[in-house]
Amino acid sequence: MSELFNKEEFLKGLIKRLHENPDNIESIRGDFMKVVRELTPFEIAQVEQKLVEEGMPPESIQLMCNVHLDVFKEALDEDDINVEPWHPLHILIEEHRDILNKSKALRDVASKIGRGKYGEEEVKRLSSLIDYFELVESYFSKEENVLFPYLERHGLVQPPAIMWKEHDEVRELRRKLGNAIRNLKDGQSNTNELAIGISEIFSNHIYKEHKILFPSSLKLLSEKEWEEVRTQFDEIGYFAFEPMPFAPSAAEPEEQSVEGLVNLGSGFLKVDQLRILLNNLPFDITYVDENDVVRYFSEGKERIFTRTRAIIGRKVQNCHPQKSAHIVEKILSDFKSGTRDVAQFWLNLEPKMVHIRYFALRDNDGKYAGTLEVTQEISEIRALEGEKRIYDPLD
Repeated sequence: MSELFNKEEFLKGLIKRLHENPDNIESIRGDFMKVVRELTPFEIAQVEQKLVEEGMPPESIQLMCNVHLDVFKEALDEDDINVEPWHPLHILIEEHRDILNKSKALRDVASKIGRGKYGEEEVKRLSSLIDYFELVESYFSKEENVLFPYLERHGLVQPPAIMWKEHDEVRELRRKLGNAIRNLKDGQSNTNELAIGISEIFSNHIYKEHKILFPSSLKLLSEKEWEEVRTQFDEIGYFAFEPMPFAPSAAEPEEQSVEGLVNLGSGFLKVDQLRILLNNLPFDITYVDENDVVRYFSEGKERIFTRTRAIIGRKVQNCHPQKSAHIVEKILSDFKSGTRDVAQFWLNLEPKMVHIRYFALRDNDGKYAGTLEVTQEISEIRALEGEKRIYDPLD
């Protein structure tokens, strides 16, 4: 408690110095950065709230918050991460700049609302910024689903895990901030505290990535790997700006096979692994090729409709009763012509509710390559309500 009190007094003294002489920023930056790194975002929020209650002008506190963000933004310009504009790290750095700018704007408007000094315009602005931080999800996704896996391949596991944890912390604060703006009452709100949390986590998060994660990444990943990362970044997309177009260098031919494994493009599996995977899908699948011949069906433990291996090599039209053959023919005709890509039906077969979907399959050139039938019993899915976020081993 005394340790927090000392830090509080130290931070209070810095804010007073800045309030008395706003042009004296340079002389306090080092001390300020030292103390804020030793406090959690919510400890900082508690300190600031106490200072307001003691009569400290909120504008002085906000000025200090802005100094914090400005220091981090300047740090981005001083980084020795020199990469070309197409590079994934260049993209992440540019997204960081935008996030810091929006974090500052978030704190400005949240501070007004938290003090009850706001109108419709401020509420709209805060709602817009909350929407922006929803879009930041694509930044999280690029790191979590592309960059981090590549780092883990090279043995760098813990730093990405810490960064992911901070992503989740922002997600939770973002959710709470969305609830707060929807439940404003009598000018009282914890929007300021939540905005502080988001901006402080982002500031420290970005600092650690620029000083630790990114330099380590440059040492570990090869040029070919960075090109692969960029290609996958493009698949996820961007929210702050559109990076320069990228064309990967001529790559070596993709490995067509690994002894004893089936090349699925996104991975290699043993035949037994592939069979187990397909037979444990929570639905039944049947594949009919481009010539209307049944080539495969999954063999799950509980099939909805009877399938026997005798149908392999049979025309799919002959697998249905005469009364429904014309429907099958129409679906296939529409798929082949490109008129449709999906057809679906649902049947109430008490106590089951069965959902049947047909999907047109096409190759990379758009040419028809067959039909996939997916059949699923959905009565339990239809009965779901609310949310379930806790694992129950008895399920």
